[in-house]
Amino acid sequence: TGSSDPYCIVKIDDEAIIRTATVWKTLSPFWGEEYEVQLQPGFHSISIYVMDEDALSRDDVIGKVCITRDMLAEHPKGYSGWMSLSEVDPDEEVQGEIHLRVEVLGSQGSRRLRCSVLEARDLARKDRNGASDPFVRLRYNGKTQESTVVKKSCYPRWNETFEFELAEPAGEKLCVEVWDWDLVGRNDFLGKVRGPCPAQLCAVVSACLRLSHHGASLLQDGQVHLVTLLDETTTAECRQEVAINLVKLFLGQGLVKEFLDLLFELELAKPCEPNTLFRSNSLASKSMESFLKVTGMPYLHFVLGPTITRVFEEKKYVELDPSKVEIKDVGCSGLHRVQTEGEVIEQGRQHLQSYLGELLDAIVRSAPACPPGIRAAFRQLFQRGGERFPQPPHAKFGAVTSFLCLRFFSPAVMTPKLFQLRDTHADARTSRTLLLLAK
Repeated sequence: TGSSDPYCIVKIDDEAIIRTATVWKTLSPFWGEEYEVQLQPGFHSISIYVMDEDALSRDDVIGKVCITRDMLAEHPKGYSGWMSLSEVDPDEEVQGEIHLRVEVLGSQGSRRLRCSVLEARDLARKDRNGASDPFVRLRYNGKTQESTVVKKSCYPRWNETFEFELAEPAGEKLCVEVWDWDLVGRNDFLGKVRGPCPAQLCAVVSACLRLSHHGASLLQDGQVHLVTLLDETTTAECRQEVAINLVKLFLGQGLVKEFLDLLFELELAKPCEPNTLFRSNSLASKSMESFLKVTGMPYLHFVLGPTITRVFEEKKYVELDPSKVEIKDVGCSGLHRVQTEGEVIEQGRQHLQSYLGELLDAIVRSAPACPPGIRAAFRQLFQRGGERFPQPPHAKFGAVTSFLCLRFFSPAVMTPKLFQLRDTHADARTSRTLLLLAK
């Protein structure tokens, strides 16, 4: 379409901690989001990746900015300004996933940990031939084992099985590292993961795990839930399809309220910040988003329809950015004059305020028209959010608005055709008005 659907991922060192909302169909996104995170004293850098969300394939990396600890030290009062995106060099990045199967064998007193290393995909390219020669190194209970080397491949298949004597107590985690073998010189690190603690394994775990520098663990402490495994083992590309099928399944059984509540509970149990709730593309976020679209389209049309129709029919010029303002002639014959930049912006502000006032009024008055199922789901989410984050008080509202505004109303305002509010896409002027209204 000539545009992107950008969002940002913020990493402290190599751990992703923030995911912003997606701004649809634009090359000039505005997020206006603010986060507060705790930095460890020994941290090295903050990396901000700009991504392009794609529903049909893997999200693309547009570029990144890296802010080092030394750079921050040079600006004790903080830094604000434009920074150029740099290309993401695969030689400097840990990327890809590895497919493992982990289980505990034997009876009490004579137990073993078995790990089957099946395959990996999308590994970093470390060699001059544009590929790598990957092998796997497994560490557990003081022992190290290695797989064979697969030559010239970023999508290797090993299908090898390794066994270790089970550590007692079984609290140690299995560490799986992927390396690029080199005949001359040092082997290159491709990434690692930490498998589940054997004490937590109540079943065979088979999953694709994303590689990282630090080895993010698949399972949190406590019992493994099937929904958690679905969330962890589905890729971003297929999670939307999984979510909508699960929503339709539980709707048909009359259990969608219970299903969504379970997802809310599991998602809120993860380490998270109150101002970033449900911003990621987790199974919980995708399922609630799918639920709103399946059950709430008539409600969405009732709320947004009149304002969207008015914007399309009036075709008013709305622009608030001085660098984008078009100066035009005004007045009648013989009395033409050129509008000033300030007049154009003020006129656009008044138009936008009129549309926004009408829209907010429609939203406020729409509570009785909101489907009971959606209201029940939001009541549960509101309660769960309040239990997880009693302070600050606005956190529980943020949990609701992250869906109602960021994933339902705003995307529909920005691209009404995708939500069947219009039969055709907007022209450039109307599209800009819709974008500013959605912001």
